[in-house]
Amino acid sequence: MSAPTYISLPAAEQKALFRRILERSEDKSSRAPVIVFDLDGTLMDNRPRTLAILKALGQSWKTRAPKHAEALAKANVDSLAYLVKDSVANLGVTEPELIAEAETFWKERFFTDDALSHDVAIAGAVEFARAAYERGAMLVYFTGRDLPFMGVGSFRSLRDLGFPIGVVGAELVLKPEFSIPDETFKRMEVSRLERRGEIIATFDNEPGNCNIFAETQPTAENVFMDTQHLPGAPALRSDVKTVKDFAAALP
Repeated sequence: MSAPTYISLPAAEQKALFRRILERSEDKSSRAPVIVFDLDGTLMDNRPRTLAILKALGQSWKTRAPKHAEALAKANVDSLAYLVKDSVANLGVTEPELIAEAETFWKERFFTDDALSHDVAIAGAVEFARAAYERGAMLVYFTGRDLPFMGVGSFRSLRDLGFPIGVVGAELVLKPEFSIPDETFKRMEVSRLERRGEIIATFDNEPGNCNIFAETQPTAENVFMDTQHLPGAPALRSDVKTVKDFAAALP
């Protein structure tokens, strides 16, 4: 089955979308305006995190599998797929035992505080988040990361990349346990976000999560970030807007 194709809004419509959200960020006529952001694949590109882990794996393979070690050393983010098994296959690793080892090596490191230092901001994400915050919106970073293993690193990463955090009006919401599926967590918790005020916009890179937001927050600007997502995701609702980054929000 081929991967779905998403059609991004034309550049002018993207600019208009971000402008509307910023304008609504200033509206204090009723409830406080709230913008909900996912992190991985939405505000941040986590592929450099995976790349760093695979390069460390390559170092451990120098003697056992020198050809594969060399391929991993030369890898770049554009050669990575969503799943680790597909990423290493793209790099020529076909042996089942090595693929299984790569998946375990990655999983043990990817979901940890320290690994988050490799993440980079999506184009325009910091500038847009800061602009919305400065205009009066409350920012809720609503992520599938878990509190026990990624809470400290997530806060630190947001701070170091320049996103508003640790200040009144910027909140980080994480799963209480790693084992809770991301989509289940977001469906359970989305209604509680309304305690903060009126949700005026949501951003997520998973079609399933975007559909939840569109279903529960029909008056918000619900936006799908077309970066990467879990294979086999449900079809995206027609009322969800698609963009690839926040570049159109830049002056």
